[in-house]
Amino acid sequence: MFKKILIANRGEIACRIIKTARRMGIQTVAVYSDADARAPFVQMADEAVHIGPSPAAQSYLIAEKIIAAAKQTGAEAVHPGYGFLSERTSFAEALAAEGIAFIGPPVGAIAAMGDKIESKKLAKAAGVNVVPGSPEAIADTTEALIVSREIGYPVMMKASAGGGGKGMRLAYNDKDVEEGFEATQREGLNSFGDERVFIEKFILNPRHIEIQILGDQHGTILYLNERECSIQRRHQKVVEEAPSPFVTPKMRKAMGEQCVALARAVGYYSAGTVELIVSGADPTGESFYFLEMNTRLQVEHPVTEAITGIDLVEQMIRVAYGEKLATTQADIGIDGWAIENRVYAEDPYRGFLPSTGRLVRYVPPVPGWEDDAAANGRRGVDGIRVDDGVYEGGEVSMFYDPMIAKLVTWGATRDEAADKQIAALDAFEIEGVAHNIDFVSAIMQHPRFRSGELTTGFIAEEYPDGFHGAATSDEVLGHLAAVAGFVATARADRARQVDGQLADELEPPYDWSVTLGGKTFAVSLNEEMTVDGEPVDLAMEYTPGDRLIEAEVGDVAYGIKLTPTRSGFKMTTRGAIHQVQVLPALVAPLTRHMIEKIPPDLSRFLICPMPGLLASLNVKVGDKVEAGQPLAVIEAMKMENILRAEKSATVKAVNAKQGESLAVDAVILELE
Repeated sequence: MFKKILIANRGEIACRIIKTARRMGIQTVAVYSDADARAPFVQMADEAVHIGPSPAAQSYLIAEKIIAAAKQTGAEAVHPGYGFLSERTSFAEALAAEGIAFIGPPVGAIAAMGDKIESKKLAKAAGVNVVPGSPEAIADTTEALIVSREIGYPVMMKASAGGGGKGMRLAYNDKDVEEGFEATQREGLNSFGDERVFIEKFILNPRHIEIQILGDQHGTILYLNERECSIQRRHQKVVEEAPSPFVTPKMRKAMGEQCVALARAVGYYSAGTVELIVSGADPTGESFYFLEMNTRLQVEHPVTEAITGIDLVEQMIRVAYGEKLATTQADIGIDGWAIENRVYAEDPYRGFLPSTGRLVRYVPPVPGWEDDAAANGRRGVDGIRVDDGVYEGGEVSMFYDPMIAKLVTWGATRDEAADKQIAALDAFEIEGVAHNIDFVSAIMQHPRFRSGELTTGFIAEEYPDGFHGAATSDEVLGHLAAVAGFVATARADRARQVDGQLADELEPPYDWSVTLGGKTFAVSLNEEMTVDGEPVDLAMEYTPGDRLIEAEVGDVAYGIKLTPTRSGFKMTTRGAIHQVQVLPALVAPLTRHMIEKIPPDLSRFLICPMPGLLASLNVKVGDKVEAGQPLAVIEAMKMENILRAEKSATVKAVNAKQGESLAVDAVILELE
């Protein structure tokens, strides 16, 4: 077995690889950029080598620096993780030339499957269904319009070397193609060094199903069941689960065998994933089409590990060393259900704008990389697993992907796994940057998710006007009012006990007026707790200063994140933020005499919604603009965000220059 391997990656996937290597008795080498000097993966590795400045193009994407680090440290093999150089044939070839093993598939398979255009041709030749589309890369916007009209809208524009939601844009008409084609080219070039774009038919009501492949260098290729990855935003996966609630045993076998045949046709070994698009309108499940093959480890691999018990990173290492797989297809089973939510640094309440900055507080529900010995860590602790690569006090950088962590839960049933997600998300504390915890919690509770009726349009269809918090019933609001009344009493009692303040015979208020969710509740804590006169059974412990409360109201358990405000609390639980006003019952009637502060009108300013680069500025002083017209493009976390005019106006002043790095809320231009 290898004695030392280098990880040509960063963040949680570098930690993930180091964890398995450590268990196997293999020493590890990390490589890191300026931005990652204090990152957890650097601390976890046995050795670490600095490879350059923060931008990936000057560090993680330079193969020569990676190879030099491997030679310098005596690493016998390199694991590329995902992204960066993981599917770059030139990198694998350069490693082979230096006698360093590549922990991944053979170069020929990477070349054949890594290019979306060529892989479609190979899949078609192998008898696999493929989505109708352009057989070659599209040269320019004019050709893109011609091809799109021939295929028929809607169409998907995809960067040939893209992945992870980058370099993908949906077009419903000519205008979408005109606005998006060149942006897709730029994203492909900036993220993957390849500006080629192809176009294919977008399947309506599609489900995204992928098959995990694992093969060795001795001719054995297995399929390790499927993952459902239909819940996506901007074509980037948000929720993944295994198995799929849609796939039947017959479908699983047909898909698996077809994907194995495709892998065999290109001499594949190591871990890989064949992505399929399945028409949800076909109840037989037979209308599935090849999308692409990812010749690497997937972000969502933990859900497959949880239901199969197979450590995919370990198998990749063993296969690269030349060992035979010790598992047969008959050994592959499905034990329970696993769900993964990607915790991103983005603000779902502000249109999912990326967020960067310092993690002032970071407390996951279980420590990252904590092991349950009985499951060898593949299911975490009590069915809760956190894969992360950040730390409290660290920075979420603008240079890399916005993912903070992956939360994986396992249960005997799908509902149990989803319920564990809700509880774990309520206990996940993140402060300093915006995050999507409330959003993914809302998805876990959504009736349509629970029913398994999923498509890739789930988020757009269920949240057409954006996300404003999970729906909260009147019963839950009443429960939160009871908790707020209890907390208010405890805080008032503590204030009473402070030395030299109030006399001991004075007691805190026991009657409160609690307003949240547009409703006001009368909460009393006298002889018994009541809400609007009805008795409430509340069990909880609270010490003033606690940030996280675990409470039971009746037979319902809650995890509530609590932040004091001037007039009460901000309470966050079950996918929603509640601004709670808590006043003594005698004081509450006086609030109607308070003057309401009217916020300033900012509609005449184009304001930068996030820290980022002003990639393009489309107007100048004196230009007349119409509502919906693109005014500027902000590039952040490898994604382009188009800023549009909210109303018809004239550009009065321009305050920023193209190519300038802007802070959040910076004024780009002024309208009149």
